[in-house]
Amino acid sequence: MPLDNALEPSVSSRVANLLKGIVQTVQDYTLLSVEAVASVFRTPLYVDDALYQMDVIGIGSLPIVLLTGFFIGAVMVLQTAAQFSRFGETALVGDIVAISIVRELGPSITSLLVAGRNASGIASELGSMLVTEQVDAMRAMGTDPVKKLVTPRVLATTLMLPLLTAISDFVGLVGGYLISHFQLRLDPVQYWTRAIHALEFGDLVQGLVKPVLFGFILSSVGCYYGLTVRGGTQGVGRATTQAVVTASVLILVSNFFITRMLLFVFS
Repeated sequence: MPLDNALEPSVSSRVANLLKGIVQTVQDYTLLSVEAVASVFRTPLYVDDALYQMDVIGIGSLPIVLLTGFFIGAVMVLQTAAQFSRFGETALVGDIVAISIVRELGPSITSLLVAGRNASGIASELGSMLVTEQVDAMRAMGTDPVKKLVTPRVLATTLMLPLLTAISDFVGLVGGYLISHFQLRLDPVQYWTRAIHALEFGDLVQGLVKPVLFGFILSSVGCYYGLTVRGGTQGVGRATTQAVVTASVLILVSNFFITRMLLFVFS
């Protein structure tokens, strides 16, 4: 056997190393998430850092959430108006827009937008601090980097994302109303009455529980990749991309299981 082939790893060893890497990543991410949650209940409380992150994540994401929410509602009416007009049931537009936005589109799209904006920002910020040895300096001074850097970001995102989702839902309903009013000549009282009455308690729970979990996922994933940067400034770029992709995939995957569970509870 040639020496090069003898030194080349086999397929089975490559698969085993890949699986080991995945398990190690899941383990490290879980430990970081648990430590970040546990740090919420320990002193010192970095309230100023949490408030600053709420401003950056919440207020900073507001313009794109408002713009996107408005056009989601408008597009929903455009897509459904033609079908309902065929059967003379244009009044049902309010029902469809309210249920689809509050249940699914509002939480999912808002979370994906915030993930693209803030998961990348968190990963790049923490990655830059790690590369420039600021994290090591914190440890040398006796400061817990997880409590100082991770917990405020996770807490801020988890609290702000439901508020952003609620705003997006309302703006989406407004966008749907404007299009239905000018295109379908739908009466505003009829639209808003049907939209409000179409929503049940379970719909509101789904619309608010999902962004809480999605906010935790996207912030903790961004922190994890930021604190595990390897390879200098190039590693920061890779970590930023990985944070956005991983957070988006986890949001979509977890959305299926959360939806299935909540539909079972409120069915």
